[in-house]
Amino acid sequence: MSDDQQAPLPVVMSIAGLDPTGGAGLQADGEAIVSMGCHACPVITAATVQDTVRVAGFAPIAPEVVIAQARAVLEDMPVHAIKIGLLGSLENIEAVHGVLADYPGIPVVLDPVLASGAGDELADEEMIEALRELLLPQTTVLTPNSQEARRLAPQSDNLEACAMSLLEQGCDFVLVTGTHENTPQVINTLYGGNRRLEQYRWDRLEGRYHGSGCTLSAALAALLAQGEEVPGAAREAQEYTWQALYHGYALGMDQHLPNRLFWATAADEDGDAAN
Repeated sequence: MSDDQQAPLPVVMSIAGLDPTGGAGLQADGEAIVSMGCHACPVITAATVQDTVRVAGFAPIAPEVVIAQARAVLEDMPVHAIKIGLLGSLENIEAVHGVLADYPGIPVVLDPVLASGAGDELADEEMIEALRELLLPQTTVLTPNSQEARRLAPQSDNLEACAMSLLEQGCDFVLVTGTHENTPQVINTLYGGNRRLEQYRWDRLEGRYHGSGCTLSAALAALLAQGEEVPGAAREAQEYTWQALYHGYALGMDQHLPNRLFWATAADEDGDAAN
Protein backbone atom coordinates (compact mmCIF):
# COMPACT_ATOMS: atom_id res chain seq x y z
CA MET A 1 0.00 0.00 0.00
CA SER A 2 1.46 3.39 -0.97
CA ASP A 3 2.02 6.19 1.54
CA ASP A 4 -0.92 8.16 0.15
CA GLN A 5 -3.32 5.25 0.59
CA GLN A 6 -4.86 4.37 3.92
CA ALA A 7 -6.72 1.31 5.06
CA PRO A 8 -10.47 2.00 5.14
CA LEU A 9 -11.93 2.92 8.50
CA PRO A 10 -14.01 0.25 10.25
CA VAL A 11 -17.70 0.99 9.76
CA VAL A 12 -20.11 1.11 12.72
CA MET A 13 -23.84 1.37 12.16
CA SER A 14 -25.85 3.21 14.82
CA ILE A 15 -29.56 2.38 14.90
CA ALA A 16 -31.07 4.96 17.23
CA GLY A 17 -33.21 8.05 17.68
CA LEU A 18 -32.49 11.68 16.87
CA ASP A 19 -31.99 13.97 19.88
CA PRO A 20 -32.21 17.69 18.97
CA THR A 21 -29.93 18.66 21.89
CA GLY A 22 -27.07 16.60 20.44
CA GLY A 23 -26.48 15.07 23.86
CA ALA A 24 -27.77 11.58 23.15
CA GLY A 25 -28.96 9.45 20.26
CA LEU A 26 -27.44 9.44 16.80
CA GLN A 27 -25.21 12.49 17.25
CA ALA A 28 -23.79 11.12 20.49
CA ASP A 29 -23.14 7.78 18.82
CA GLY A 30 -21.48 9.41 15.84
CA GLU A 31 -19.13 11.48 17.97
CA ALA A 32 -18.13 8.47 20.06
CA ILE A 33 -17.64 6.24 17.02
CA VAL A 34 -15.47 8.83 15.27
CA SER A 35 -13.48 9.39 18.46
CA MET A 36 -12.66 5.69 18.51
CA GLY A 37 -11.33 5.87 14.95
CA CYS A 38 -14.28 4.46 13.00
CA HIS A 39 -16.78 5.65 10.41
CA ALA A 40 -20.35 6.14 11.70
CA CYS A 41 -23.45 5.22 9.68
CA PRO A 42 -26.62 6.55 11.37
CA VAL A 43 -29.98 4.83 10.92
CA ILE A 44 -32.79 6.87 12.45
CA THR A 45 -35.58 5.03 14.28
CA ALA A 46 -37.42 7.93 15.92
CA ALA A 47 -37.53 11.71 16.01
CA THR A 48 -37.63 12.94 19.59
CA VAL A 49 -38.75 16.22 21.16
CA GLN A 50 -36.48 16.78 24.13
CA ASP A 51 -34.18 19.15 25.93
CA THR A 52 -31.73 18.71 28.80
CA VAL A 53 -34.69 18.54 31.23
CA ARG A 54 -37.00 15.93 29.77
CA VAL A 55 -38.38 14.11 26.73
CA ALA A 56 -41.64 15.76 25.70
CA GLY A 57 -42.45 13.19 23.01
CA PHE A 58 -41.21 11.12 20.12
CA ALA A 59 -42.43 9.89 16.75
CA PRO A 60 -41.19 6.49 15.53
CA ILE A 61 -39.98 6.20 11.97
CA ALA A 62 -41.93 3.70 9.86
CA PRO A 63 -40.36 0.23 10.17
CA GLU A 64 -40.02 -0.19 6.41
CA VAL A 65 -37.93 3.00 6.34
CA VAL A 66 -35.73 1.74 9.17
CA ILE A 67 -35.19 -1.51 7.26
CA ALA A 68 -34.47 0.32 4.00
CA GLN A 69 -31.89 2.60 5.65
CA ALA A 70 -30.06 -0.29 7.29
CA ARG A 71 -30.07 -2.54 4.23
CA ALA A 72 -28.88 0.26 1.95
CA VAL A 73 -25.72 0.58 4.04
CA LEU A 74 -25.25 -3.13 4.76
CA GLU A 75 -25.42 -3.96 1.06
CA ASP A 76 -22.95 -1.21 0.18
CA MET A 77 -20.34 -1.17 2.96
CA PRO A 78 -18.56 -3.73 5.15
CA VAL A 79 -20.23 -2.98 8.50
CA HIS A 80 -17.96 -4.16 11.32
CA ALA A 81 -20.29 -3.56 14.30
CA ILE A 82 -23.83 -2.40 15.04
CA LYS A 83 -24.92 -0.29 18.00
CA ILE A 84 -28.64 -0.20 18.86
CA GLY A 85 -30.30 2.46 21.01
CA LEU A 86 -33.84 3.84 21.09
CA LEU A 87 -36.09 1.90 18.73
CA GLY A 88 -39.35 3.71 19.41
CA SER A 89 -41.93 1.02 18.60
CA LEU A 90 -42.65 -2.69 18.70
CA GLU A 91 -42.64 -2.71 14.90
CA ASN A 92 -39.14 -1.25 14.81
CA ILE A 93 -37.88 -3.89 17.22
CA GLU A 94 -39.28 -6.54 14.90
CA ALA A 95 -37.76 -4.77 11.89
CA VAL A 96 -34.28 -4.61 13.43
CA HIS A 97 -34.55 -8.26 14.46
CA GLY A 98 -35.19 -9.17 10.83
CA VAL A 99 -32.20 -7.18 9.59
CA LEU A 100 -29.83 -8.66 12.20
CA ALA A 101 -30.97 -12.18 11.33
CA ASP A 102 -29.46 -11.73 7.87
CA TYR A 103 -26.09 -10.56 9.26
CA PRO A 104 -25.36 -12.89 12.20
CA GLY A 105 -21.59 -12.39 12.05
CA ILE A 106 -21.64 -8.68 12.95
CA PRO A 107 -21.09 -7.84 16.65
CA VAL A 108 -24.08 -6.06 18.18
CA VAL A 109 -24.05 -3.72 21.18
CA LEU A 110 -27.54 -3.09 22.54
CA ASP A 111 -28.19 -0.11 24.82
CA PRO A 112 -31.75 -0.87 26.00
CA VAL A 113 -33.19 2.66 26.16
CA LEU A 114 -36.34 2.22 28.23
CA ALA A 115 -36.68 5.67 29.81
CA SER A 116 -35.02 9.07 29.64
CA GLY A 117 -32.65 10.34 32.31
CA ALA A 118 -35.59 12.28 33.77
CA GLY A 119 -37.72 9.12 33.92
CA ASP A 120 -39.88 9.70 30.82
CA GLU A 121 -41.06 6.32 29.53
CA LEU A 122 -39.72 5.35 26.11
CA ALA A 123 -40.74 1.66 26.02
CA ASP A 124 -43.86 -0.13 27.22
CA GLU A 125 -44.05 -3.69 28.55
CA GLU A 126 -44.85 -5.14 25.13
CA MET A 127 -41.70 -3.56 23.72
CA ILE A 128 -39.61 -4.76 26.65
CA GLU A 129 -40.84 -8.31 26.09
CA ALA A 130 -39.97 -8.04 22.40
CA LEU A 131 -36.46 -6.84 23.31
CA ARG A 132 -36.07 -9.92 25.50
CA GLU A 133 -37.38 -12.40 22.97
CA LEU A 134 -36.08 -10.96 19.70
CA LEU A 135 -32.98 -8.85 20.30
CA LEU A 136 -31.24 -10.28 23.36
CA PRO A 137 -30.41 -13.54 21.54
CA GLN A 138 -28.78 -11.45 18.78
CA THR A 139 -26.76 -9.26 21.17
CA THR A 140 -23.02 -9.50 21.72
CA VAL A 141 -22.92 -6.98 24.59
CA LEU A 142 -25.95 -5.61 26.43
CA THR A 143 -25.25 -2.34 28.30
CA PRO A 144 -28.14 -1.66 30.69
CA ASN A 145 -27.93 0.70 33.63
CA SER A 146 -29.06 -0.82 36.90
CA GLN A 147 -32.64 0.40 36.48
CA GLU A 148 -32.89 -1.06 32.97
CA ALA A 149 -31.41 -4.36 34.14
CA ARG A 150 -34.10 -4.66 36.80
CA ARG A 151 -36.86 -3.91 34.29
CA LEU A 152 -35.51 -6.45 31.81
CA ALA A 153 -35.21 -9.14 34.51
CA PRO A 154 -37.96 -8.24 37.02
CA GLN A 155 -38.01 -11.64 38.72
CA SER A 156 -34.39 -11.30 39.87
CA ASP A 157 -33.71 -10.12 43.42
CA ASN A 158 -30.34 -8.41 42.86
CA LEU A 159 -28.27 -7.01 40.00
CA GLU A 160 -26.07 -10.05 39.66
CA ALA A 161 -29.15 -12.25 39.33
CA CYS A 162 -30.48 -9.80 36.72
CA ALA A 163 -27.29 -10.18 34.71
CA MET A 164 -27.41 -13.97 34.93
CA SER A 165 -31.01 -13.93 33.72
CA LEU A 166 -30.12 -11.69 30.78
CA LEU A 167 -27.25 -13.99 29.82
CA GLU A 168 -29.65 -16.92 29.92
CA GLN A 169 -31.89 -15.04 27.49
CA GLY A 170 -29.15 -15.06 24.88
CA CYS A 171 -26.68 -12.19 25.34
CA ASP A 172 -23.01 -13.08 25.12
CA PHE A 173 -22.02 -10.39 27.65
CA VAL A 174 -23.82 -7.95 29.94
CA LEU A 175 -22.20 -4.74 31.20
CA VAL A 176 -24.34 -3.33 34.02
CA THR A 177 -23.58 0.30 34.85
CA GLY A 178 -24.09 1.66 38.34
CA THR A 179 -24.58 5.40 37.94
CA HIS A 180 -28.09 5.15 39.44
CA GLU A 181 -26.94 3.24 42.53
CA ASN A 182 -26.31 4.93 45.87
CA THR A 183 -22.59 4.17 46.07
CA PRO A 184 -19.62 6.53 46.66
CA GLN A 185 -18.04 5.38 43.40
CA VAL A 186 -19.76 4.28 40.21
CA ILE A 187 -19.42 0.51 40.01
CA ASN A 188 -19.85 -1.13 36.59
CA THR A 189 -19.76 -4.90 36.22
CA LEU A 190 -19.13 -7.12 33.20
CA TYR A 191 -20.72 -10.56 33.07
CA GLY A 192 -20.25 -13.40 30.60
CA GLY A 193 -20.16 -17.18 30.57
CA ASN A 194 -22.62 -17.33 33.48
CA ARG A 195 -20.26 -15.52 35.82
CA ARG A 196 -18.99 -12.12 36.83
CA LEU A 197 -15.89 -11.35 34.78
CA GLU A 198 -14.72 -7.96 35.98
CA GLN A 199 -15.78 -5.02 38.13
CA TYR A 200 -14.78 -1.44 37.42
CA ARG A 201 -14.84 1.50 39.85
CA TRP A 202 -14.94 5.10 38.70
CA ASP A 203 -14.94 8.37 40.62
CA ARG A 204 -18.50 9.68 40.78
CA LEU A 205 -18.81 13.07 39.09
CA GLU A 206 -21.13 15.80 40.30
CA GLY A 207 -24.27 16.61 38.37
CA ARG A 208 -26.35 14.61 35.93
CA TYR A 209 -25.37 13.78 32.37
CA HIS A 210 -27.38 13.40 29.18
CA GLY A 211 -26.16 10.69 26.82
CA SER A 212 -23.66 8.78 28.94
CA GLY A 213 -25.19 5.41 28.03
CA CYS A 214 -25.13 6.23 24.33
CA THR A 215 -21.49 7.27 24.61
CA LEU A 216 -20.45 4.08 26.35
CA SER A 217 -22.29 1.67 24.07
CA ALA A 218 -21.23 3.42 20.85
CA ALA A 219 -17.58 3.55 21.92
CA LEU A 220 -17.74 -0.13 22.83
CA ALA A 221 -19.21 -1.00 19.43
CA ALA A 222 -16.45 0.94 17.70
CA LEU A 223 -13.76 -0.92 19.62
CA LEU A 224 -15.35 -4.26 18.75
CA ALA A 225 -15.38 -3.14 15.11
CA GLN A 226 -11.60 -2.88 15.33
CA GLY A 227 -11.30 -6.45 16.55
CA GLU A 228 -10.83 -5.85 20.27
CA GLU A 229 -12.04 -8.52 22.68
CA VAL A 230 -15.01 -7.59 24.87
CA PRO A 231 -13.23 -7.26 28.26
CA GLY A 232 -10.58 -4.90 26.91
CA ALA A 233 -13.10 -2.98 24.82
CA ALA A 234 -15.39 -2.59 27.84
CA ARG A 235 -12.62 -1.07 29.94
CA GLU A 236 -11.42 1.29 27.20
CA ALA A 237 -14.98 2.42 26.39
CA GLN A 238 -15.59 3.20 30.07
CA GLU A 239 -12.38 5.21 30.31
CA TYR A 240 -13.36 7.23 27.24
CA THR A 241 -16.88 7.80 28.59
CA TRP A 242 -15.62 8.94 32.00
CA GLN A 243 -13.29 11.43 30.32
CA ALA A 244 -16.14 12.70 28.11
CA LEU A 245 -18.27 13.26 31.21
CA TYR A 246 -15.40 14.83 33.16
CA HIS A 247 -14.87 17.32 30.32
CA GLY A 248 -18.62 17.83 29.87
CA TYR A 249 -20.43 21.14 29.93
CA ALA A 250 -23.78 22.68 30.86
CA LEU A 251 -25.51 24.35 27.93
CA GLY A 252 -29.14 23.87 28.98
CA MET A 253 -31.16 24.15 32.17
CA ASP A 254 -30.55 20.68 33.59
CA GLN A 255 -28.35 17.76 32.54
CA HIS A 256 -24.77 18.33 31.43
CA LEU A 257 -23.70 17.17 27.97
CA PRO A 258 -20.66 14.93 27.53
CA ASN A 259 -17.74 16.40 25.62
CA ARG A 260 -17.02 13.42 23.41
CA LEU A 261 -14.45 15.42 21.45
CA PHE A 262 -12.43 16.37 24.54
CA TRP A 263 -9.38 14.80 22.93
CA ALA A 264 -9.46 17.33 20.08
CA THR A 265 -9.54 20.27 22.50
CA ALA A 266 -6.69 18.78 24.49
CA ALA A 267 -4.68 18.35 21.29
CA ASP A 268 -5.28 21.98 20.37
CA GLU A 269 -4.18 23.11 23.82
CA ASP A 270 -1.03 21.00 23.56
CA GLY A 271 -0.29 22.54 20.18
CA ASP A 272 -0.78 26.06 21.52
CA ALA A 273 1.52 25.31 24.44
CA ALA A 274 4.18 24.00 22.08
CA ASN A 275 4.00 27.25 20.11
